[in-house]
Amino acid sequence: MENIILIRYEEIFLKGLNKNIFENRLVDNIKRKLSNMGNIRVRKSQSRIYVESGNSDFDVEEAIIRLRKIFGIASVSPVVKVPSDYEVIKDTAIKVVGDLLEKNSYETFKVEARRGDKNFPLNSPQICAEIGAHVLRNFPRLKVNVHYPDFILYIEVREETYLYSQIIPGARGLPTGTGGRATLLLSGGIDSPVAGWMIAKRGVDMEAVYFHSYPYTSDRARDKVIKLAEKISEWSMGIRLHIVPFTEIQLEINQKCPHEYLTIIMRRYMMKIAQRIAEKNGSLALVTGEAIGQVASQTMESMLVTNHAVSLPVYRPLIGMDKNEVIEIARKIDTFDTSILPYEDCCTVFVAKHPVTKPSLSKTLEYEKVLDEERLINEALSNTETLNL
Repeated sequence: MENIILIRYEEIFLKGLNKNIFENRLVDNIKRKLSNMGNIRVRKSQSRIYVESGNSDFDVEEAIIRLRKIFGIASVSPVVKVPSDYEVIKDTAIKVVGDLLEKNSYETFKVEARRGDKNFPLNSPQICAEIGAHVLRNFPRLKVNVHYPDFILYIEVREETYLYSQIIPGARGLPTGTGGRATLLLSGGIDSPVAGWMIAKRGVDMEAVYFHSYPYTSDRARDKVIKLAEKISEWSMGIRLHIVPFTEIQLEINQKCPHEYLTIIMRRYMMKIAQRIAEKNGSLALVTGEAIGQVASQTMESMLVTNHAVSLPVYRPLIGMDKNEVIEIARKIDTFDTSILPYEDCCTVFVAKHPVTKPSLSKTLEYEKVLDEERLINEALSNTETLNL
């Protein structure tokens, strides 16, 4: 029997004349994600996408796991495909229900049908009634419960008919590659991976920049960030991670600038370097995991001074969220356990005892004058390591 997975999307329906562009990108992303799973066919038909494989060893469960991490997919279902012949549909419905009852102690059910083929002799309510009655005759232990059934038998009559009982939620959002490119400032914390995931969900290709302060931060901290980037890449169809050596810049700032301004000036240098990398890779924006008031560098005043360092827009998808909301998403996307590993990042190395929470832009610019900005930034960029994940 052919293995078939039915794929649904939602937001793509709203794209009007551009719908085809989004559909085609989603099809391409599905092919990429499943490319090493044998001989498969991905096709679209009547606002549905189908993954089909005639290989007996095709791993449907693994394919579904991968599909659930593709942005643009609202839900997936493993389905049985048959000709749109009423007698064949009846027989197949009994087989599908019988397989379910072998594995589960279900007692109630209902049938939901959609008739996309208007030449089919029965309409949707008639299909529900006729197939429901046929199931009851063959499985006396079952009863119909239209409000809270133990399972639903779904039947879609199209050019061919598809029967299934599972609707497995997907990542939703828009297909990766339809929303431009952005560069994420990625630390080893909880917030920035979530911010990157949220922007990627809108179809944005992601690049990431990590600032490493060896030997003040260990290789374990570096490996932790690489692992976080890998986890984001599972959702974003891959990611490039730029590892920037930041030690010399931090030492210069620590030695030459007022300590209460260390954090904000370091943050500005991170943004300047990230912008240089972003402009080189074609990114249209920077992304950070900042939320208002979370730490000294994330007050409204601090973010105003930070923004002044760059000309690209800075997206902060977590800006109004509290920590518990962010943690909930981090758990969902499997970054939380990695983020809480106790390995320091560069931001914790040179921390002022009393960092300024309402920095003055004019003072910040004055304090920065003692730094050789071009030399520091160019040296950091020339020693940046790039990983394709």
